[in-house]
Amino acid sequence: AVAGVVPVPRAAAVALLAAGLLAGAGAALGAYDALRAGLAVAVAAGAADLLLRRCVRRFGGVTGDVFGGVAETAATTALVVMSLG
Repeated sequence: AVAGVVPVPRAAAVALLAAGLLAGAGAALGAYDALRAGLAVAVAAGAADLLLRRCVRRFGGVTGDVFGGVAETAATTALVVMSLG
């Protein structure tokens, strides 16, 4: 029920806002860290979207476990990207 109610443009706007805020925070440490922080959000959102699409195809919808898995995948992906470099 939740996945069908969030409009794609609004979700994209939130992802861009998060990337901008994180890049701004990373800018305090330097240009490379700002780029890496923005990239972490973008890659994490992409990984979460891929997993969500796969689960929808495979299961025909989403469950709370899928949402939990998507959140954990996004967080882990962002942490991996931030640890590189």
